[in-house]
Parts: sequence; structure tokens; C-alpha cells
Amino acid sequence: MSKTITITNEEILHQVKISCTIPEIVEQIVTRKIIENAAVEAGIKVETEELQQTADTFRLMKKLQNAEQTWAWLEKHSLSIDDFEEIAYANIIFGKLARHLFAHKVEPYFFENQLNYAGVVMYEVVLDDEDLAIELFYAIREGEISFYEVAHKYNQDKALSRKCGYKGIVRRQELRPEISAAVFAANPPQILKPILTFKGVHLILVEELIMAELNNKLYNEILVYLFSEWLKQQIKEIKPIISCSSYKQVA
Repeated sequence: MSKTITITNEEILHQVKISCTIPEIVEQIVTRKIIENAAVEAGIKVETEELQQTADTFRLMKKLQNAEQTWAWLEKHSLSIDDFEEIAYANIIFGKLARHLFAHKVEPYFFENQLNYAGVVMYEVVLDDEDLAIELFYAIREGEISFYEVAHKYNQDKALSRKCGYKGIVRRQELRPEISAAVFAANPPQILKPILTFKGVHLILVEELIMAELNNKLYNEILVYLFSEWLKQQIKEIKPIISCSSYKQVA
């Protein structure tokens, strides 16, 4: 026989406090208020059709395929239909405000930082022994053994070993400076001399360098980045006053 436990709003707040999540929640509230206020100042409006489309997209993302599943999800999260519409509204004004503030800055930012978005198709082996790394480098260069054999045999990361060191397409900004400088000075396909970092000694095969293009995916990525940086600055300038019946603090 199942048992029931009554949980009050005060108990939920108390749990939030003792789980030390109030700073994160406060930041989320401040962020929402900043976006809402800025959207009002910019005259940004949300149409009914936009709310419906966003709500439908949200349901697809959550795999809520019918009304019954949607109601069950709302009940699980203690949400009403109005709350659900508020989630959709927040998503819409986030995108609209980001475009309003930074759409014209994406392209200049991209061209100013284009090299950071360049990519490389590379293979890698990370070794602990520098002498072994140098020995293997010359063995590969002389054709005594292939890079892929070395990567399969010496990579301690099993997943990387199975892929013979294949790292896929890696962006310049994702690489450590000492590795990035060598990689993007390479003439592919080229194996680089061993590079020493805090992780160990890296043997890298540069297969291809890929120049960045401002496609839709990268455009949106830069737009969100610029907007997020703006939000961080706005949050820094605000000192929220937290006030409720059981908890008062000036942050």
C-alpha cells in the first residue's frame, strides 16, 4: 500500500536553502528579469502563433507526443498551462532580444576572431615518456611504423586507442596554445614533433586544416555567446535583495 507525504512551499524553500542552490536560483531569476525588462524597453512583442510554435517544438524536444503525456509532464514538474506558456515566452524573448542587440555584431565578431573558429582534422597520441615519443616520431617519419599503429598501441585512453587516435574536427580555440601554434603552422598531412604539455607528450598527425565559414550554426553560436557575455555583465551590476517569509538576505 502506497503512502503519501504532504510537502509545503515552505519545505521546498527550506530544501533549496539547505541544498545550497539559492545563489544559482537567484541568478536565474535575475537573468529572467533582465531579459524581460530589456525586451519591454526594446518594444519586443510575442505573437500567439509564436507561442504555439515554440510550445510545439518544446513538446517535441521533451518527447511529449500527445496531450496525456504533456499533462503528465506538467504535473510532474508542478506546472500549470500558464507556466508552460511562460517557458515558451521566455525562450522566444531570449532569441528575439539576442537578435535585437547583437545580430549586427555577429559578422564583425566572426571576422575579427575567424582564426579561433578554424578547425583541424587530427589524430593524437599522449605519452608519459618523452624519449619514447621522440623515438616513435622518427620511426613514423622513416616509415618503420604507421602513426595509426602507434596510436592504437600507446594511447592509454581506450576509446581513442580504438579510433587510432582520431580526434575528429577540433577548433583552434579548443586547443592549448602550444599545440594550436604547431598545428596551424603545419602543412597537412604532417606529423608534428612531440609537444610537451602538463598532460604529457603529444604526438599529433595533422590531416587537414579547415577554414571557418559563418554558417547558420556558427552564426547562432556566436549570437548566443555575445548575448551571454552581455548578460553576465548585466548581472554583475545588480545586487539582488532576497526577501521571503523565512529567508532574508541582501546579496
